[in-house]
Amino acid sequence: MKKIILAVPKGRILNELIPLMKKIKIDPEKDFFEENSRKLMFETNYKNLSIIRVRAFDVATFVAFGAAQIGIAGDDVLNEFNYKEIYKVLDLGIGKCRLSVAKKINKNKNNRQNNGHIMVATKYKNSVTNFFARKGIRAECIKLNGAIELAPKLGICSTIVDLVSTGRTLKENDLEELDVLLNITSKLIVNKISYKVMNLEISKIIKKFSTVING
Repeated sequence: MKKIILAVPKGRILNELIPLMKKIKIDPEKDFFEENSRKLMFETNYKNLSIIRVRAFDVATFVAFGAAQIGIAGDDVLNEFNYKEIYKVLDLGIGKCRLSVAKKINKNKNNRQNNGHIMVATKYKNSVTNFFARKGIRAECIKLNGAIELAPKLGICSTIVDLVSTGRTLKENDLEELDVLLNITSKLIVNKISYKVMNLEISKIIKKFSTVING
């Protein structure tokens, strides 16, 4: 029997996912819970199921290319890459946040935005480009993978697009939230080909999650 690999994201989503995994009785090996562990692949109490722990942005890629048959990814990642090789099969209701546009409060009028052009610091280039294009604005994206709120503070640009949960980080960096691109929860995703070839095995795992989520 071919082993199923489940790709899960590091960080905040994983913290919310672990209690859900306990409810459906998927029990990874001890190293999975060790933050300092360098291991990336972990066995579980199911002989045909292993887990890989990767960056949130990489989950969809591993699933799209069939390296993992199942994964858990936020709408922000799925929207950014829009892989045709992926099915979204279940909303897990965790990882709730939003992808938002924010600007420097009381921004100077000479802020590099004019004549239908805007500079935006973000790691969501495709999502941002498409969002502003629908408004008739050409967005030039400055790719940053972290500390995006520093970009307006240090004068790189006045506008950012990033994940927002409570909005506290924005306020502490003198930014105001102006628009929401996307409301986000985490989805259970599957590789389309794997779902056809390993339908019985994958469906069993989907059913475990579905039973807990839908009651």
